[in-house]
Amino acid sequence: MWFIPRNYPRTLESSQYRTIQNHHHELDCYAVVSGGAEETKALLQNRFDHIFYTGSQAVARSILRAASDHLTPVTLELGGKCPCLIYGKVNMASAAQRLVWSKYFNAGQSCVAPDYVLCSQATRDALLPALRQTLEEFYSKDPQTCPDVSRIVSPQHWTRLMELLNRSRGKVVVGGESNQEDKYIAPTVVVDVAEDDALMEEEIFGPILPIITAESLQQGIDFVNRKEKPLALYVFSEESSIVNAVLEKTSSGGFCSNDGIVHMTLPTLPFGGVGGSGWGSYHGRWSFETFSHRRAVMLRGWALERLNSLRYPPYSEQKLSWLRWTTSAKSSCSLM
Repeated sequence: MWFIPRNYPRTLESSQYRTIQNHHHELDCYAVVSGGAEETKALLQNRFDHIFYTGSQAVARSILRAASDHLTPVTLELGGKCPCLIYGKVNMASAAQRLVWSKYFNAGQSCVAPDYVLCSQATRDALLPALRQTLEEFYSKDPQTCPDVSRIVSPQHWTRLMELLNRSRGKVVVGGESNQEDKYIAPTVVVDVAEDDALMEEEIFGPILPIITAESLQQGIDFVNRKEKPLALYVFSEESSIVNAVLEKTSSGGFCSNDGIVHMTLPTLPFGGVGGSGWGSYHGRWSFETFSHRRAVMLRGWALERLNSLRYPPYSEQKLSWLRWTTSAKSSCSLM
């Protein structure tokens, strides 16, 4: 979480302040506080010019309530369940490689990782062998010993993921192995997942990929639109009509066709959510805009004061006629 301070909260310990030097002048100091919920709650009692938060919707609601006391603007990046729709003609080998990389990168612990796949049953049946082959190529036949397979960030998160998987009514067709002591969960694929399944209740944020069958593209789009607007939405298809249909008929923070995650690496694109996946955007110049205030400034001199008499009392029909003329489309004159 980033706070843009008005007056740095002097209630913090002085040891938390550091003066930053550069080659030519001394900058003001920054307060850096490491902590959890209690420390954040204390910080939010102070007044800031802007609050930037990345995390869950639950915490975001608490931040918004605290920010409202001071009418502090907030930028939120909240993640969510990012869908991947696979329809029409697809290069299945390339699709499997890009899906596996973007889903299982960092063991799925990425806010823009594909959370679930929507496709027809025929596409699913063609995709599964490609996923198995790609997973073996990327992570070997024994992923737990592969140095490129990440571990789950904490014991609590490992337990949460395993509870979701154990509650699921879907069928594990790839992976499923785990080791609590090692905080390891194998890259896992689950099929026959229903819309109300445990894996669809919240963002997974882990190496578990549910595949949901929706026979038509419209059914897939309708499924996405019944959910909260995601931080990212992916569509895999060689048919531009399918890509454009998904783009035009859905809403998401970001959109990428035939790949995953890489859209957020472009500094020329704004990165952020919409609706339940966040407010505002950043990256590149968009970060500058987010943390800036567009201040309207007009600097005037004292010339042509006689013309200003048209807007000064006492008023008359003649003055009104002239003022109407200066504000008409035919006139580029401004007496204000």
